[in-house]
Amino acid sequence: MATTTSATKPTARERLLAAADELFYREGVQSVGVDRVVQLAGVAKASLYNLFGSKDQLVEAYLDARTDATRDQVERTLTRFRTPRERLLGVFDAQGQVFTQPDFNGCAHLTASAEAEAGSPVEYANNRYRQWVRTLFTDLAREAGVADSEDLARQLQLLYDGAGVSARMDRDPSAATTARAAAAALFDAATKTERAADAP
Repeated sequence: MATTTSATKPTARERLLAAADELFYREGVQSVGVDRVVQLAGVAKASLYNLFGSKDQLVEAYLDARTDATRDQVERTLTRFRTPRERLLGVFDAQGQVFTQPDFNGCAHLTASAEAEAGSPVEYANNRYRQWVRTLFTDLAREAGVADSEDLARQLQLLYDGAGVSARMDRDPSAATTARAAAAALFDAATKTERAADAP
């Protein structure tokens, strides 16, 4: 009698996204054609167009999946921290974990944005990712009691972006540690200024 496994076989959509993630992240969006994606996924080309409509929409789905994975990782990492300050700085700890992965190849959104046309689905996916990062820092800064949380969030997002570029171009995972130290200084300066302003 044949035995059956309890594992569910990945759907065609899941296989296409996994193939797109592997190829697009490693080699870039423009240099990888849909033929290679469907070949690696083991599905018919018609399935790709039925499920996603176009290559641009496949790239958009790939980038959205990357955002979801990053969000999940950050949320898991932040559960280790107790104070609002530690949670805010913990975002850079989560980023540092990504930098040490053997297949780290920079920010997928940054790479894709360099090749995207204005108004494309890829640009919309990148905008959603950027908004998520900004909102994350804004919310964490607000929780930590920073009055101008949006201004601090913009500064922290610059550090976050810069750390990603540095880690990729310099092959230096410690960029996240450097960015974290700078973020701590910015946070402490913001809260010190506010305490001084509130003093009688």
